[in-house]
Order: sequence, then structure tokens, then C-alpha cells
Amino acid sequence: MPLGRVYLLGAGPGDPELITQRAARRLGEADLVLYDALVHPELLDLCREDAEKTFVGKRGGRVSERQSAINERMIEAARAGRVVARLKGGDPYLFGRGSEEAEALHAAGIPFEVVPGVPSPIAATAYAGISLTHRAASSSVAYVTATESPEKDRSSHDWTKLATATETLVIFMGVRSLESMMARLIEHGRAPETPAAVIQQASMPKQRTIVGTIATIAKLAREANVGMPALTVVGEVVKLRDALRWYDVQPLFGKRVLVTRPEDRSLGLARLLRDEGAEAICIPAIRIAPPEDPEALARAVREAATYDWLVFTSASGVDSFFQEVDRQERDARVVGAARICAIGPATASSLRARGLRADAVPTEFRGEGAAKILLDHHGGDLRGVRVMLPRAAVAREVLPETLRAAGAHVDVVHAYRNVPPSPDDEAALRAAIEAHELDVITFTAPSTVESVVRILGPNAAAQLASFTIASIGPVTTAAAEKLGVRVDVTAPYYTSEGLARALREHFSRT
Repeated sequence: MPLGRVYLLGAGPGDPELITQRAARRLGEADLVLYDALVHPELLDLCREDAEKTFVGKRGGRVSERQSAINERMIEAARAGRVVARLKGGDPYLFGRGSEEAEALHAAGIPFEVVPGVPSPIAATAYAGISLTHRAASSSVAYVTATESPEKDRSSHDWTKLATATETLVIFMGVRSLESMMARLIEHGRAPETPAAVIQQASMPKQRTIVGTIATIAKLAREANVGMPALTVVGEVVKLRDALRWYDVQPLFGKRVLVTRPEDRSLGLARLLRDEGAEAICIPAIRIAPPEDPEALARAVREAATYDWLVFTSASGVDSFFQEVDRQERDARVVGAARICAIGPATASSLRARGLRADAVPTEFRGEGAAKILLDHHGGDLRGVRVMLPRAAVAREVLPETLRAAGAHVDVVHAYRNVPPSPDDEAALRAAIEAHELDVITFTAPSTVESVVRILGPNAAAQLASFTIASIGPVTTAAAEKLGVRVDVTAPYYTSEGLARALREHFSRT
């Protein structure tokens, strides 16, 4: 059997979008993924569905034999012909023990590749508003770890030199020994008033930056209850923070925002919220299920070319329609000469992914807008016009009713159903809301509101009143208010981008 291969991959400092393209590609090629504690869970979505994913993280200074077990696991899997991805926080070689793993692989004759990651000090300082170097403040940097191998006879740190050798000093894993390390710097010549900062949870919405001096930073960090993982930065560059801050001054920074969209639809909104500094908590309030009568959708696909218009009201409708197209082993040509109307840019984008460009996208992203476009196109007279409307099983009737009133023949095709979330997701939703672990709850469709209210029970409106409630548009807002739920933010532009923007503007004013 031919040998497999091992990829030592840097996952970056925390933010899942800071992984390199090469590391993401290699991750998707692996049969076995061994990942560390500081790896963002979202990165595991880049793995193949059939890949084996195993947590091998080390926390709190566990014994070194565990590293030996990781080495053995990689070697055994590669000898069995498997492709192994060893996914490590930050960069594999910067205090990451990746070099020890590479040495073990080399000794065993296993081919390997190292993909560098964004090192945590580079990201931590950038996100905290601190530049490691600056022409007027620092032209040298030293990286030091506070945790050294227990097998070494003595520390390799020569504090007599280290204290003043470079203008910027970065200390890894030093929170527990911060007081003694700062004392050593002062003892060996570093001025007590030298600026210092501790950065916890770098590049994440939970990031905290504590600023002081060598003389005060240990006390300030202790009073703020700073824990791991954290980096300490010493030097005049810390003074740059007021001018260079960009991440932790965003209106949504640190806000915990519940995304109730179906699992396969939540990622886009979650990323937009993360761009604003928020922490997106994705717990679906609904799931997308096939229609109860799949034959009706199958027939609609076969007859699609006989219609004058296909009107898609959501990206889920597009996906469900073309899943049936795929099942029939056909392609976009099934639509023939039919014109296509897409309600909203997300729906239009889903069509483009299938090789189709919408003929019409109403500026008002709801049924009324689509009806106006068709009426305007045909001069208000839709007699003899055939319209197919693939959509959810339960939806507003304003669009088909308006078109029929103008003479159109409209076939409403149930392309999918919104069904309750899994019992585990229901329990997670209830727990997150009851524990007040959230700042904002977002609703992106009436069905998401209805589901959450059902899950919470008779007292739902009162429970939701303590959170900022954000709706993607007036239809969803009306559904919430009908159920007694107060809505604080209604996006004027009915998209994920519009919702994120509306939240930013709301918190900018508060």
C-alpha cells in the first residue's frame, strides 16, 4: 500500500476567515483531521463530509506524552495510506510544536507539507490596534514563550539581555506568570513606565485588550480576570492603540447575535455580522424539508419550458427546484424560453450559480414588487400568461392572487417546506434565550418568528422583550408584531446585508 501524506496546517489566530487558501484546500483533501483546541469550529466545515475529525487539543499544560500519541496517530494513518491534516492554531512552527511533529514524520519516512498560518502576535496586535514595528517607535521585535519544555535543564531566556535587547517584546502564554515576568524586566533594566498590553481572544468578538505599563499590567490583568489564550506586548508601540484601533470600536463589537436561519442559509449573515465585530450564534429555528408531494415539483420541472414566467421568491426555492433538475439528470435548459423573475439579490445570486440570469429583480423584495414587474411588462393585462411560482408550502398569497386577478394562469408549486428544528436545536434555542446569553435576536422570515414563539411557549413575547429584536423586512416585522413580539430594528433593504447594516446603524445611535 502506498504511503499517505501529512499536512501540517496553520489555522490562524481564531477568526476562521484568516486561514490561507492553501490550508483550506488541503483541509478539504484530508481523510483524517486532527485539530487543536484553538481552532475555530467553522473551519471543520471545510472538511469533506466523510472525513474523520478528531479533537487532539492540549489545554492547561498537559503532559508531553499526549504529543507522542498525536505523532503516532499521524504516522499510523499515513502508513495506512490516508491523507492527514494536522490543523493547528496560529502558525505550526511558532511555539506550536509543529517542528516536533515534522521531525517525527521525517524520522518515520512519512512525506509531509507545512502550510504556514497567520501567527497570533501578528493578528492580535493588528486587531488590537498595535503595530509590532513603527519607524518612530520600534524597529525590532522578540517573541518569547512563558511555557518551555519540562525536559530542558533550565530556561533558555537570558533576561539580562532579553529585557532591553529589542524595542518590542511579545510574550506567549504568560498570563499566569505575568507579575514575575514583568518584575524580571524591571530588574534587568526595562523602565517600569514602559507601555504594556495584554490581548485575550485575539481576532474574535470576545477579544479584550488591557493596557497599562510594565509596573501595572499584571494588576490590571488580574482585576479584569484575563485568562487564556492571551498575549502580552511590551514596548512604545502600545501607545499607537488609540490611533490604530478599528476592530473593538465597531458598533456591534462583542454583541452576541442569534441567527435563526436554516443551517445552510446562516453562513452569509454570520459572516456579515462577524465583519461588524459581532459574535454570530447560529441556531436554526426552522429546517428546509422536501415537499410532501414531490411529484408536483417533478412535474413542474418537466413542464417548466411551457410557462411564460418562472417567479422564484427565495434562494431556498431555487435550490429545491434545481435539486429536482439534478435528480432528473437535466440542466438549466429545462426553463426553455421562460422569463425569470427573482425576488431579492440572494435569489438572483442562486440562479446565477445555476447558469441563469434573472430577467427581472424587483426593487421591492417581496411579492408586491414581483407582481408589479409582471403587470408592467404586460401592460396590466395578464390574460393568457402562464406563471409558475416554486415556493414554500406556506407563504403569503398576495402574489398569486394579484396575478390571477389580472388574468394570469398561476401554478403555485410547493418546492419545499419549512419544518421545526431538531429537538437538539430547539433545546439550544430555548437555553440560549432563557440564560440571556444573547444581545440580539434576528428573524429573517415569518416562519422563524413563529417557530421561536412556539418553542418558548405562552410567555414568549415577554421573554423576547429583554433582547434587541431585528427583522429582515416589514413582512417579518408584521408577523412578529401579530404575535406580540416587539421589533426594534427593521431592515429597510430586505437582505442579509441590509439587516447587518441596520443593526450597525441602530447600535451606532445607542
